[in-house]
Amino acid sequence: MKDIKTVIVDANCRNRREFLKGSLMGLAGLTLGTSCRSWASAREGKVNILLITSEDHGPQLGCYGDPYTKTPCLDKLAKEGIRFTNAHVTQAGCSPSRSSMLTGLYPHENGQIGLATHHLRMYRDDTPNLFSVLKSAGYRTGLIGKLHVNPESAFPRDFEERLGGFEHRDVRVEAATAETFIKQDDKPFFLMVNYKDAHDPFIRQSEGLPEHPLGPDDVKPLPHFGLDSPLLRQQTADYCNCIQRLDAGIGMLSDVLDRCGKRDNTLVIFLSDHGIDSLRGKRTCFEGGTKVPLMIRWPGQIKPGQVREELVSTIDFMPTILTAAGISAPAPLPGLALQPAFNGAPKQWRQYLFTEYHLHSGHNFNPQRAVRDSRYKLIQNLMHGQLNPGYTFTMNKKAPKDTEGALRQAPKNVQNAYERERVPPKYELYDLQNDPYEFDNLAEKPQYKKEFERLRDELERWRRQSPDPLLNPKNVERLKDEVYSRWKDNDDMETYKKRDGWQYPDYFFEH
Repeated sequence: MKDIKTVIVDANCRNRREFLKGSLMGLAGLTLGTSCRSWASAREGKVNILLITSEDHGPQLGCYGDPYTKTPCLDKLAKEGIRFTNAHVTQAGCSPSRSSMLTGLYPHENGQIGLATHHLRMYRDDTPNLFSVLKSAGYRTGLIGKLHVNPESAFPRDFEERLGGFEHRDVRVEAATAETFIKQDDKPFFLMVNYKDAHDPFIRQSEGLPEHPLGPDDVKPLPHFGLDSPLLRQQTADYCNCIQRLDAGIGMLSDVLDRCGKRDNTLVIFLSDHGIDSLRGKRTCFEGGTKVPLMIRWPGQIKPGQVREELVSTIDFMPTILTAAGISAPAPLPGLALQPAFNGAPKQWRQYLFTEYHLHSGHNFNPQRAVRDSRYKLIQNLMHGQLNPGYTFTMNKKAPKDTEGALRQAPKNVQNAYERERVPPKYELYDLQNDPYEFDNLAEKPQYKKEFERLRDELERWRRQSPDPLLNPKNVERLKDEVYSRWKDNDDMETYKKRDGWQYPDYFFEH
């Protein structure tokens, strides 16, 4: 006989399957076509929500112990609230990561498995999300910077300012725009502010920020690279400069809350959308890609100065924010509300955390699934034994001649790690306690058989419960064919980006 916990898990999994297929939602017989107003119920004195995202950087901040990057404003935010040391995005790509923040679902559950700029999209236009749910509950909704999830019509905004492309790095403008939105009305607000830093290109200085830029002699490359070279040092220095400029912007934005008298009644969440766009980071399931800084401040509701080591995922944002706003969730969600950690250690928490990868720009398909606990991590490569196009893409993007020379000088285990990324094995197992940068694969070592089998079984269980459309090998091959059939001879990237008409939302769950 199943225990109560198992029954609840099974029911949630069935309801999410129904949700993905477009059938009945599992709560109170509600359907996806039902207006949000029928299930959103809010309390009086609602809290304001400020969700701040930055781009393409890991926990290279002063409060996380980074030796080079000076981040006094973010350090202050951490002291005033709670800082998580084991926070992860669901997929190390801009659109999939943001889709999970906003829907509380994994990318393979909501459909945003790659970049929105390449027309990949959620399965359904009426997928409940933070914008739609909070707006229906009486919140003003605002967006500054990019949304990057399709279809954009699924995310109702009362206010929006995109502020240009990645060349725009004037963080004063984000703060001024946020002040305009906050002052417009006294109704409670949900505002998502999205900064460009530290997205590639790594801009050394913009509008006088940072005031004292770092140079290549001031830094060493990030340790998960495992490589060192003059160009990597220059790139790392400018990457740190981007983060320092971002920090100044966060300070300005915090000052806006103070000037508007909103500080004490605003829940502030800050994180990056994934790790650095460089070696063994973005577009992978390595820690350098999925592990991000996460800080939350809520005066009077969070004990300040906490540092929490629990495994936290961005699927936790939707239940956390809805709980803070006093709103019932629209459907069973896989995430956990973070409130139990706000004032001390929760009695129970997740033992396992899951991440994934599909594709990014539409031409680097390399599907992966990964699970980790407090010490060990297992990556499953669904296209094992084949050349990983994402490896070539990243190595070519980050100065191949300089990097190749550094790789020849690297220790043997680092060279092996890069070769595994180039042609992945079926499984990779890492001991994150003794090998935090994932250089030594333990999957074939007999002494780790118990850990390997335990994590493999948990990964399989999660994939079945989600459900994962790539459990069907035919879908893996079908998606691969679709990805590469879209690329035509003599295409340039801009032509490729304009090509719409993805079919995977139709066949992923056809059986």
